[in-house]
Amino acid sequence: MPRAYWKLWFATAISNLGNGVSIVAYPWIASSITRSPLTLSIIGLMGTLPWLFFSLPAGVITDRVDRRKLIISMDVMRGVITAGVAIAVWSSSTKFTLIHDVSKISVVHSNTLLLTLLMLAAFLLGCGEVLGNNASQTFIPKIVPTEKLQDANGKLWVAESLTSNFMGPPLAAFLLGISVIIPFIFDAASFFFSAGLILLIVGNFKSNDSAEKAVPATFRKDLSEGLTWLWRHKFLRPLAFTLGALNFQTSLGFAVLILFAQEILKTNVLTFGLLSTGAAVGGTIGGIFGPRISARLGRGRTVQIALIGFPSIALIGGLISSWQIAWLLFGLESFIGIVWNVVTVSLRQEIIPDQLLGRVNSVYRFFALGTMPLGAILGGLVVTLNQHFMNRQWALRSPLLLSALLGIFTCIYAIPKLTTAKIEAARTEAAAK
Repeated sequence: MPRAYWKLWFATAISNLGNGVSIVAYPWIASSITRSPLTLSIIGLMGTLPWLFFSLPAGVITDRVDRRKLIISMDVMRGVITAGVAIAVWSSSTKFTLIHDVSKISVVHSNTLLLTLLMLAAFLLGCGEVLGNNASQTFIPKIVPTEKLQDANGKLWVAESLTSNFMGPPLAAFLLGISVIIPFIFDAASFFFSAGLILLIVGNFKSNDSAEKAVPATFRKDLSEGLTWLWRHKFLRPLAFTLGALNFQTSLGFAVLILFAQEILKTNVLTFGLLSTGAAVGGTIGGIFGPRISARLGRGRTVQIALIGFPSIALIGGLISSWQIAWLLFGLESFIGIVWNVVTVSLRQEIIPDQLLGRVNSVYRFFALGTMPLGAILGGLVVTLNQHFMNRQWALRSPLLLSALLGIFTCIYAIPKLTTAKIEAARTEAAAK
């Protein structure tokens, strides 16, 4: 791999280590302020809402500017926001008691101002993620040859799994034991460090089209080109819809994961952090062996097996009460998810023309990821409503069971459309243009 790729790889690893710390710190602190499923799901909603409202313009921006500079700007912005969260948590730390073990809760003191700030920060960080992540995916084909895209993406997923899921969450539990603000300081520093590494990559990384245009097209026309291209593509359109359904179901199932883990799996802050290490192990194996699995089974069959795996895991997850079994399920789901990503992200990078990659990629992600806030809020509503008809334990299980049911319908829709023959036809058509 080129040197530029390894700089991106290390930047991804560092920023995702910070993300791994934050995915424990944010919900754990929020659950120390409120035990309301709906309120906690709204925080999740705010973090994913930008995928619904900001994905489309993010693609136009990506295709108009230098993608390297865009990644740097978003890292710096997220670092500043996270530093602000650290200050807010520090100034409010005397007004709430951090829960270390939910079984020892006596009373939870709500802090409306801090909850509001966490929601706002989640939204702004989500905006930075949408733009930065889209720029990063369109940046990779600029520094890696086409024949190495699957391998390059696989290595990035390994870095993300190891740092975000294996190292970050246990580190968050350790840091929370020292001080409530240290996890946020660490997360902010990781963004700044990542920006510095990307800054070391030299070159002009605008899209081929933006570099050649003397007079830029209107924002609306650029957006329309990306939307039209994806809508007319016989393979990528159903793939986007399928991923949208999968992400809706996942967000639905995990909308109140923090409460499910605390009250049903009986986790404390340490064992909650350890849950994500299962995802790290599975994700690492998926990133390493994903390209080989795809080559052996064929891309279509690999994707189809993944489609069956997701609802199966949700069903089992909704019935268990052991965090050790949940650890295994996290690993299996992460393995399947990373293999899916290795195949489908590489396909998008290979099929979509460079001058349209940012816009089409963002339209794809609008359909594929814009469903997450809808799933998040529905999950909170399902638990809140079901508490009136069943005990709290089954109410907390119900989003996962509903996710499994919806996953069956997704399989019925998607499996006939995502075959190896249709994938190869799409690749051949793209290569001929």
